[in-house]
Amino acid sequence: MNSVILNKTFTEPPFCEKEILRYAGCKEADGEITALLKSCINEIKTELTYRVCYRLFDVKIRDDICDFGAFTLRSKDLSFDLSGCKSAILFAATVGVGIDRLIAKYGRISPSKALMFQAIGAERIEALCDAFCADISKEYNIGTKPRFSPGYGDLPLAAQKDMFAVLSPEKQIGLTLTDSLLMSPSKSVTAIVGLGGKKENTITNKCAFCDNKDCTFRGV
Repeated sequence: MNSVILNKTFTEPPFCEKEILRYAGCKEADGEITALLKSCINEIKTELTYRVCYRLFDVKIRDDICDFGAFTLRSKDLSFDLSGCKSAILFAATVGVGIDRLIAKYGRISPSKALMFQAIGAERIEALCDAFCADISKEYNIGTKPRFSPGYGDLPLAAQKDMFAVLSPEKQIGLTLTDSLLMSPSKSVTAIVGLGGKKENTITNKCAFCDNKDCTFRGV
């Protein structure tokens, strides 16, 4: 187990307009929607930060128990995801509070812009997590398993408390957890990433452990 909490700051990942529109529930984008999207992207760019804190842990799997040394989690789905891994990265990531301010601002005066900023925020935090996992895979020269967050499959949302206890994201990246287990800033993620497997066989399907087959945002 590595007791050191490490930090990374990333430059802006490329925006994926198609993904943003998917999060916004737009199957087709006319000129008005496209103009709105580009306007929102231009407005938000200077408000975003891309920060991650993380730790490396040895992990032992015993049936549905994942033992990270500092704490254990009971989850059949997480155990399956981490099968074959001897170590895992636990991380917290955020794109900052600026986008929350814009969502609140436009929620009062322009619901369409507020919706677009929500979608941009969802795409931005996913892009940050993807960039971090790719960076970790390159740094450790090893494939990564699909990242797994509290609330996925049978891993309870209460696992957020364990994640925050070992990562101290409040001090590291300004990410806090409420009593109701909501994170602030809202466009943030905590996750576990198993290290192991061949790079060319790395699985990246984030929806693999979700039982909601009818979700609008389900990966294809």
